[in-house]
Amino acid sequence: MTIKLEVERRKTFAIISHPDAGKTTLTEKLLMFGNLIRTAGTVKGKKTGKYATSDWMEIEKQRGISVTSSVMNFPYKDFKVNILDTPGHEDFSEDTYRTLTAVDSVVMIIDATKGIEAQTIKLFKVCKMRGIPIFTFINKMDREAREPLALLEQIEEVLDIETYPMNWPAGMGKRFLGIYDRYQNQFVKFNGNEKESYLADGELDNHPDLINDPTFQDMKEELSLLDEAGDQFSLDAVLSGDQTPVFFGSALAPFGVEVFFDTFIQMAPNPKPRKTTEGLIQPEKADFSGFIFKIQANMNPAHRDRVAFLRVCSGKFERGMTVKLTRSNKLIKLTQTQQFVASSRDTVDTAFPGDIIGIYDPGIYRIGDTLLEGKENFKYDELPQFPPELFKRVTAKNVMKSKQFKKGLEQLVQEGAIQLFTGYPMESHIIGAVGELQYQVFEHRMKHEYNVEVNLESIGERIPRWLELEKVDTQLFDDRNLLVKDRDGTFLVLFKNDFALRWFQDKHADIKLIDLYDVNKYDQSYS
Repeated sequence: MTIKLEVERRKTFAIISHPDAGKTTLTEKLLMFGNLIRTAGTVKGKKTGKYATSDWMEIEKQRGISVTSSVMNFPYKDFKVNILDTPGHEDFSEDTYRTLTAVDSVVMIIDATKGIEAQTIKLFKVCKMRGIPIFTFINKMDREAREPLALLEQIEEVLDIETYPMNWPAGMGKRFLGIYDRYQNQFVKFNGNEKESYLADGELDNHPDLINDPTFQDMKEELSLLDEAGDQFSLDAVLSGDQTPVFFGSALAPFGVEVFFDTFIQMAPNPKPRKTTEGLIQPEKADFSGFIFKIQANMNPAHRDRVAFLRVCSGKFERGMTVKLTRSNKLIKLTQTQQFVASSRDTVDTAFPGDIIGIYDPGIYRIGDTLLEGKENFKYDELPQFPPELFKRVTAKNVMKSKQFKKGLEQLVQEGAIQLFTGYPMESHIIGAVGELQYQVFEHRMKHEYNVEVNLESIGERIPRWLELEKVDTQLFDDRNLLVKDRDGTFLVLFKNDFALRWFQDKHADIKLIDLYDVNKYDQSYS
């Protein structure tokens, strides 16, 4: 099969939402449709139940949250699907933002009872800015919820995007009868815990359960209103990110999920050309290329392994091939490669544009690295970096475990969730993170994955500014404006507050301070 035909089969997307909107639950249902699991787990596993497949870390099972993006690959009908289930909690937004660089579309889940929430807005803005097509699934319609028209209005006003409901609900909560599928012209009947049933248009007016039901009649009136006054559907507008198809349903029931997925899989874009330092690279290009967007340590705790996740962007990947790491020009033979369902993995021999594969990482890869076949030497666009907001000094409680401490610190920092800084001139380990929860996860993983208990001493919220200097006068700095080095050996200052920053700028106008947001592709408001 040619590369072009393989590209046309690929659908690679992320699922995003505010915490508790149902993101991981929806992912589980899609895995069932792909015949990868027989029963769906829950995010908060019970003693008699099972955990969500995509929540594979021990801390995710204990806390009932997703703290890292999970990758799942499976066939569905004629397509090859790559799903990335992302963390919803804002403290792990960096992982989500980087994951969005590796997908071709997103599914945005909105809780019908709560509407649009803070993290939804942030994630949406990132997608909008990158021009990523957005498909919306309004979840939990089997509960009492906001009126559907009010939800559409909120999406359009808050997110500034046109909506087109692909289906329309009849009632909600205890009055929930089902949805009318406008795409396939059929009514999908909600049967509680039993499998949904499908009714063609001709069967509706004579159906004994529906003909005299006021909720069903209200749905028909609302549909007429949508047909007359609603926006027209445009696939071009969807693919350009200007219109979002909206689906109603319940991931937990599950109801409306299969209708949604069948429609989505037809509409979602295939892999497209990607920007590099040498211009656009077409997915059909013969030579293999791809970039690393995520590194994960200890996916298999028994082997203490580390996996680099690579998005294939062009050509054909073949296990055993030799590629070039453009950052160092080093040649690497790729022999240990896998595809995933969360932490479960199978050896992959071939992969095509759109596929996400895992590469064994002996400690040579970094997030954002480009791998190439052939003689060219381009790099894919750099992945976004975000300066941390909270900083803590970290030490091992037991100095006899310094070797495990350094290994754990190095590997967890390489994943990108936390950033490591070194005090200067007095060396000390300082880690920075976007939110407090990242420190709790760091502490848990150091203890359970590396057998090291750590001390974390807060130095509070700080304002980081990088310096364009190779040598600095250490006498200019103190605890209010703390001098440190990042992983690359670049100097930066951690200012205690805005006043300390302004005082330093006024006092030392000759020293240029660089705000990472100024050189980042993302606006500060998206962080």
